[in-house]
Amino acid sequence: MQEKCSNLYFIELNRINAKMLSKAKIKYLQSLQQKKYRLKEKVFLVEGEKIIDEVLRQKLFNVHSIYATETWINQNTSLLTSHEACLTVTPLNGLKKISSLKTPNSVIAVLEMPNYTSLVDKIQTSLNLVLENIQDPGNMGTIIRIADWFGIPHIFCSKGCVDVYNPKVIQASMGGFLRIQVHYVDLEALFQEHPKLPVYGAVLGGKNAFKQNLNKPSFLLIGNEGKGLTDSIQKQITHKITIPKMGGAESLNAGVATGILCALFSSTSS
Repeated sequence: MQEKCSNLYFIELNRINAKMLSKAKIKYLQSLQQKKYRLKEKVFLVEGEKIIDEVLRQKLFNVHSIYATETWINQNTSLLTSHEACLTVTPLNGLKKISSLKTPNSVIAVLEMPNYTSLVDKIQTSLNLVLENIQDPGNMGTIIRIADWFGIPHIFCSKGCVDVYNPKVIQASMGGFLRIQVHYVDLEALFQEHPKLPVYGAVLGGKNAFKQNLNKPSFLLIGNEGKGLTDSIQKQITHKITIPKMGGAESLNAGVATGILCALFSSTSS
């Protein structure tokens, strides 16, 4: 009863500010839609009841601030006991101003970017996804989700890939960003640091992936949606593989291709 009263008091205290989200605060939150401001502030936006429920339960990211409707707060008081200081009651019209979605959710959180370090032991014992110049946020989010499904702990991206903290990537990952570590690195340097690991590259004209013994630990290279892998990165490939075309489709979506290949690695590797 005491905890409930405390939460109700806190909500009542913040209700004063419910319609007072300042122009400066709105401008700041809107700026986080852009990569340069996210990198400057070292924070990013997450939207949606389900994803933020995961964020608060798993406690893997530091929470910078939370903006939510009174209804959502009342329904989630047990999750918010350690976040009262960073919580602002915000009506839907206020959330609409800071949301990247046409129809805003009832809660938006600002999270601190994690400081990941690549773990050599993990790299040396698992399949590692390597992405070159993946531009589409939906593809990036889907690939993160695929890695999460198959238990692939690391994704290594070239500097030309879309930002993992792009709001559209976060949405498409369906919570996968919470568990998958995404690193932006020099890809050639990465391969040089692990010379004993095979590098599988998805390219046209490669060997039929369905007929190969796909071993792990290894690297799996996926290229740009339209241009594929660059010539310089193709030189790093030790095993060129392809998903054979059986119908009339011109090409496969990068996310779809990644899912097929990850399934093959899962079924043929020990």
